[in-house]
Amino acid sequence: MAPQSEPGRRAPRLTYGMAVVWSVVTILLGYAVLDVADAAPGVLTLRPLPPPAPTEYVARRTLPLVPQPSLSTSVEAPLPSLAGDTAAATASGMERALASVVSLPALRDSALVVRDGQSGEVLLDQRGDDLRIPASTTKLLSAAAIGRVFAPDETLRTVVREGDTPEQVVLVAGGDSLLAPGKGDPEAVAGRAGLGDLADQVARALKGRGTRRVTLFVDESYAGGPTTAPTWAPTFRSSGITGAVAMLGLSSQRARGGAPGPADPVVSVRSAFVKLLESRGIDVRVAPRGRAPGTPGSPMPTPTRSGAPSATPGDSATQDDRAAAPTEGPGAILGSVQSAPVREQLALALTDSDNALTEILARQAAYRSGAGTAFAAVGSWVVSQVAALGLDTAGVTLSDASGLSRENRVRASLLSDVLVLGYDGNHPVLRRALDGLPIGGLTGTLADRFAGSNHAAAGRARAKTGTLTGANALAGSVVDDSGRLLVFVGMVAGVGTNDARAALDHLVAAIASCGCR
Repeated sequence: MAPQSEPGRRAPRLTYGMAVVWSVVTILLGYAVLDVADAAPGVLTLRPLPPPAPTEYVARRTLPLVPQPSLSTSVEAPLPSLAGDTAAATASGMERALASVVSLPALRDSALVVRDGQSGEVLLDQRGDDLRIPASTTKLLSAAAIGRVFAPDETLRTVVREGDTPEQVVLVAGGDSLLAPGKGDPEAVAGRAGLGDLADQVARALKGRGTRRVTLFVDESYAGGPTTAPTWAPTFRSSGITGAVAMLGLSSQRARGGAPGPADPVVSVRSAFVKLLESRGIDVRVAPRGRAPGTPGSPMPTPTRSGAPSATPGDSATQDDRAAAPTEGPGAILGSVQSAPVREQLALALTDSDNALTEILARQAAYRSGAGTAFAAVGSWVVSQVAALGLDTAGVTLSDASGLSRENRVRASLLSDVLVLGYDGNHPVLRRALDGLPIGGLTGTLADRFAGSNHAAAGRARAKTGTLTGANALAGSVVDDSGRLLVFVGMVAGVGTNDARAALDHLVAAIASCGCR
């Protein structure tokens, strides 16, 4: 007879199954704990979420604004015994410190100048008077020239006025190429003035007069000229190296490397403005391009032939015109928006090495001084203005203001003169422009430089880069280990870009770390 099962005989089998389940649960819980503690791979963690990636907002300046060290800040070093005049570098000390650097193959045929930024004393001069292709360091000369025309807080105004009849409205190109496509941002440089704000004003003024159907003209007589230079490569604009040069433009359409801006920025602004007015209940017909009704250029400043602006820079050229403009009838102003100060735009142009923005500001300055507006004429005007500052410009020639032309010739010694002049405190527009120079390892065209063995200059060097095929340059300032502000210029020819940059970075890092007394 088969044995009878005893009560509870199946219990061990049930206990074993439960043990397996609990073992699995225990293992999973243990792994989860390790995952949370980041001791094992997985999605669980107690760490805070990483910050989102930086976002570029159209029309907003995202680069940090860090004041350039000056006499008052650079001489107060942590160790008082190293401060002031006792911390000044000497020519012999600089020569010893840089002996191995200047002998680098990439720098053997270079023009190098190093100067004390506080006294101006020349500490090193290696072929500093040779005429070289300056590339984008040309912008330093242009900044000095522009600063002679525009006052520190002067802005550019974009105006819409009535034409000869109430049904005619005229958009006056006033030099602001950084208009926000919608609402302006009072904290921005690119996008301070908003095209949408201008449309609000104009639509409100028109409706207040009972006008809902208009013909839109564009007055392009202010500082008009060609959009690209004959000495530039045809691909410069189409590849985004530069935008087209025009006295109207949108901040959202600034040219970037690989992302070209519009071939005709004025037409782009006009089209955007038409859409904005129509969305506000105004029926718009676009007039053919040509002479706009009313006084050409009004209410923009007009040039003189004496070499000076028609009004004291920043004083009243636009303010007087606005005050004198009728409130009704032909010429009445229907709307107006103002850009960021020119000195802020100039600093942005240097930070981003924005070729078109530099040309736009230089052309306006030349126009206000009574000079021509062709690229070569503006370049010649820049040289004349630098000479008017008391600097030696013998042999210097410029075919543009941005440095894209290979026909430009500048001496490293002259670039150092401009830098020293900019730090003396007597030229606020130029000084603000120098504050906008890219910072080594942090911003602009120097964001990815001064790493590794050259890190001594990271965060301390500010410089304008210059890059054309076979011609590389770097010009700016650095605070050395003694807390002294030093100015440097390096111009390299016939060397590959990577080799030239590495050698120039090594030079600046050596200057930053030497003390050189």
